[in-house]
Formats: sequence, structure tokens, C-alpha cells
Amino acid sequence: MKPFTLVLAAASLFSSLTLSAQTKWKLDKAHSTVRFSVTHMVVSEAEGSFKVWDGTVENTKPDFSDAKIAFSVDVNSINTDNENRDKHLKSDDFFNAEKYPTIKFESTSMQPQGNNKYKLNGNLTIRDVTKPVTFDVTYGGSITGQRGTKAGFKATTTINRFDYNLKWDRATESGNLVVSKEVEITVKLEMDQVK
Repeated sequence: MKPFTLVLAAASLFSSLTLSAQTKWKLDKAHSTVRFSVTHMVVSEAEGSFKVWDGTVENTKPDFSDAKIAFSVDVNSINTDNENRDKHLKSDDFFNAEKYPTIKFESTSMQPQGNNKYKLNGNLTIRDVTKPVTFDVTYGGSITGQRGTKAGFKATTTINRFDYNLKWDRATESGNLVVSKEVEITVKLEMDQVK
């Protein structure tokens, strides 16, 4: 092989390795949240959050279309600003935090939809039930400064809590559920690129 051809082949190999290098991100928890909301008594919404959670994000493509995302939430960190309600949510009527202390999500695909929108598909585990779920994701963009590179995302989905054995279902006098079966989940992430 001629020296020039060898140099070109080496440069091409280096270029492809550089483009496919894996990028890892750590979560900036001070600027990220995991929240949920449900309809209460048909006419209003009750909200809550989880205070302890963690996750990993890895990608090789700059548009995040191949992102691998894993997430875990400590059920015992649930906070609805009401101590009695929090205790009820940790009980077997809902999460049974003693037996099932962790909620988990693991992605299977990140599908670009255009205009910084994605469909994030994966498996969500609550209690002893794992089901596929799809999040609608908005990519807020990335920025590089003195503190390194940051990226931001907002992900939302709605699940049926009965599918995950969050079974408490008291009805109102009109026959509607006191707490709706639909739960809206919103995750807002700010991430720091790991050097």
C-alpha cells in the first residue's frame, strides 16, 4: 500500500472512530425535576414530585437519535406537600414502597420527529409490573461555556396507574374516581457532558 493511501486510510479510520465516540452525560439535579400530576375530585389537579432519583444518558450521534437512557426513582422520596397523603402513596394501596422501593425506566429507542421533538420509547417498571411506554420529548438544545457542555430535555407521558397495580379507586358520589386513573409524568433534565 502506498504511503499516501495508508495515511488516508488511517485518517478515515480516526475520523469514523471520533464520530462514533460515546458521549456520557451526568444529571444536574439542582436544575432537573421528576414530577407527576393527577386529576382530583374530577375538577382539579394534585401534583407531586420525587426528590431522590438518578440516571444515565449516553449517545454517539450529535442529534441524540441513538441515545441510551436509564433512570431510577426512589419511591420513598415522594413528596406532595402533605405528609398523610405521602404515607398513603407509599402504602400498598399505591406504590408499596417497602416492597417495591424503586421505579425504573430503560429506553429502547429515541426517534427524531423533527423540530427538536422525539419519541422516547422504553420500559417502565412500577411495583412488579414492567410495561412499554412512550415519552414525548423536546430537546431544549445544548450550550458550551466555562463549565463545559450542557444539554436540556423535557419529557412527558401519561400512564394508567391501574396498569401498574396502583389500585386505590374510591369513587365520588357521582361515580367518578376521587383520584383519576391517568397520571401525567413530566421529567425536566439539565445534563452535563462528562469529559
